[in-house]
Amino acid sequence: MSEVGVGARVRETNWFGHPAGLSILFLTEMWEMFSFFGMRALLVYYMTMHLKIGQEHASLIYGTYAAFVYFTPVFGGMVADRWLGKRNAVVIGGATMALGHFMMASEPLFYPALATIALGNGLFLPSLASQIEGLYRPGDPRSSNAYNIYYIGINLGAFLAPLVCGTLGEAFGWHWGFTAAGIGMLLSLVIYLGGSRYLPQEPARTPAAALERPPMDGAVLQRFGFLITVAAIVVVFRGAYEQVGNTIALWASDGVDRHVTANWVIPMTWFQSLDSLVVFTATPLLVMRWARLAKRGVETPWLLKMAFGAAVVAASYLILAGVAAWSDAHGTRASWMWLVGWFVMMTLGELYILPIGLGLFGRMAPEGFRATSIATWFFAGFFGNLLAGALGTLWSDLSHGWFFALIGVVAGIAATLLYILGRRLGHVETRHDANAAVVLSR
Repeated sequence: MSEVGVGARVRETNWFGHPAGLSILFLTEMWEMFSFFGMRALLVYYMTMHLKIGQEHASLIYGTYAAFVYFTPVFGGMVADRWLGKRNAVVIGGATMALGHFMMASEPLFYPALATIALGNGLFLPSLASQIEGLYRPGDPRSSNAYNIYYIGINLGAFLAPLVCGTLGEAFGWHWGFTAAGIGMLLSLVIYLGGSRYLPQEPARTPAAALERPPMDGAVLQRFGFLITVAAIVVVFRGAYEQVGNTIALWASDGVDRHVTANWVIPMTWFQSLDSLVVFTATPLLVMRWARLAKRGVETPWLLKMAFGAAVVAASYLILAGVAAWSDAHGTRASWMWLVGWFVMMTLGELYILPIGLGLFGRMAPEGFRATSIATWFFAGFFGNLLAGALGTLWSDLSHGWFFALIGVVAGIAATLLYILGRRLGHVETRHDANAAVVLSR
């Protein structure tokens, strides 16, 4: 039984104009992201302030951990597609991640805890997102916006995480923040198991079923070749984007005047909530705008949307470079309002590339390879975070202004490559069923 065919059984129940299963996936991912970003909000500060690890070394650890968070889904997606099934992969992966977050509360288990979280994430991440497409019938126009709605869930959890985990970590001790992240992961699992009846059912996993899996033929390889090309360019973009939890966090601590009044200073971890706040504030407005344009027959190719987003991120870093350079030249700290403005601009650019890219990979997935396709998208995060970690080691060698200018150039390179690819391939269209052919009009 195909994923799409099975999904028809759960589409009779609708919440908020979409299949009820989308709300279950939304809430599951929201709490998983709460745990992930709650830990990430503390990680650099925990290493540099509590464990007394040098900045360059901490940047490499941060980049390597974040990279493997995106590397393990490549194999996790394959395991889910061929053996475990998506539901089992989500449950096993989520339980493993929860264990890793609780392990973070123990200093001797610091490195094993990071490895445990990354391994659990490998099963959880692609297996959850790859269930979205199976909720909709072929041709259902709602599916085009499903990934943007799902992305709101990601960022709602990411918004709450620094406020809760970050505040607990700064005020009461880092270990309390890590424990709160673990509780968030447990809530994610409870929601997923409780709402599993609204999700697409899967065929039984038997040796015979594995043999019936569609072959990796020329058409599938061609489609994956295109997706890998896009992912390779996104690697460059992530080298810039993933500075948010690394050097941007360090600049918020050392280079920004966080005083709002004489007696109150904005906690440094709170700024990492701004990205997510802008996402779930601006996403509905962007979705409505794109829907209105689509009704008028104006449909911007997905790759060109992604190129525009990368260009906006590049411009935001170049502006930040000017602010940092001026502050350094005058021996002062930049106002916190500049950092808020940067987050708003950067996140608006992000909305044109990351959820669009996730949707592209989900909708172009060949039959039987959906989790693998989603994993290919996350694989870009592996190399992107390695690049981001390597670039972050320059933070102590360059002035803040020159460093942000360099990051702006990196994002600009990604924008240029996406634009060239988009102009060459034109509009990438996919039908909504998994057997659809991909039309690349030139």
